[in-house]
Amino acid sequence: MSRARAFGRYVPSVRGPVPKVVVASMVSVVLIASCGSTDTPSPSGVRVETTGNGFLLDGDPWWPTGLNAYQLGTDWSVNEGCGAQVDLDAYFKALPDSSITRFDLYSSMAVDKDTGHLDFGPLDAVFDAAQRHDQLLVPVLASGEGACEDLEFKDRDWYEQHWDEPGAVATGADAKSMSYAQWLDTAVGRWGGRSSLAGWELMGEPETSYCGNDSCAWQDRKCPDDAAAVLRTFFDAAGARLRALDPDTPIWAGLAGGGQCGSQGQEYEFVARSDGIDVLDYHDYGPVGVPIPGDPDNGLARRIAQATAVGKPLIVAEIGEEAGSCRTLSARAADLKAKVDAQRTAGTAGALFWSFVPDPRPDECTLDIGPGDPLFGLLGKLPDQSSTSASTR
Repeated sequence: MSRARAFGRYVPSVRGPVPKVVVASMVSVVLIASCGSTDTPSPSGVRVETTGNGFLLDGDPWWPTGLNAYQLGTDWSVNEGCGAQVDLDAYFKALPDSSITRFDLYSSMAVDKDTGHLDFGPLDAVFDAAQRHDQLLVPVLASGEGACEDLEFKDRDWYEQHWDEPGAVATGADAKSMSYAQWLDTAVGRWGGRSSLAGWELMGEPETSYCGNDSCAWQDRKCPDDAAAVLRTFFDAAGARLRALDPDTPIWAGLAGGGQCGSQGQEYEFVARSDGIDVLDYHDYGPVGVPIPGDPDNGLARRIAQATAVGKPLIVAEIGEEAGSCRTLSARAADLKAKVDAQRTAGTAGALFWSFVPDPRPDECTLDIGPGDPLFGLLGKLPDQSSTSASTR
């Protein structure tokens, strides 16, 4: 989800398809030498595999559920953070065993805000706490919108030319200037192969458009004719780079799935066929009471059909509904239970709710999921995972 800063918190900004303009270019991606962690990667203990239509956990069929908790890496004593600081042990302890938590693993969170030097402590703490409590993680390596990073939208040219630029040496006072490719190498070299990993997400909601004005509002962006080709080439190259470092952990695309530039209509299937992607995504902020949201071209039903066509699982990686002053938390939980049941029947491979925060706002109408929310209990009551059918690809 894209997050716009508002009163020190993050709220979703609505996005959708944008008009096309003609842009001709040649796509050339050059892989560079990394500047990664000096730590020795741990032996592969990866527990999660993908199948043609789902997941296996420790070799058994598995229909994963969990939460988004983007701010887990926030530590105000070290980094600039992204949202409020979380009690990691309390958070993971409250989840059913082997739940998935999708969170932001951005290079900005590995930088000491006072010195500019690399400090992996806050992010190491997330992995360590997850392992202590038998929980699973999907780290998102960067944000398409630049939220909680440099606040710069990653446009078409970034995916074609800039993602693998050398950038700065990833030590000392230049750590903030680390390129995406350097961060990928560093992160995967440090945390790859851990048993707490359920997947790596290459980019949160990628979109290969151009800003139409200084505000870069989605309504004003321009979508070039080669947007899908550029996005596919990025996934091919970045996915291969990641897989060379961690060959066993599944790679998630991070696509919102709602008709964004580069993955509109049939383009979604074209991009989904990339060898650099193992898991497809859809983000659902549709109306209450509508379990299969979206239109015939870019809705969830179309995305499920496309995932079936390419033989990859599709997880609804963000499901968000508002509650608080406008609606009770229990009413939201009941509706989301019905929605997830219907989506699973339709062919989805898992569901993650948006979004945990340690400081919910009960007097406002928000997407907040705070400590003690009924959705924590719901995670343990969703359809019996053992009945999922799956065959390894």
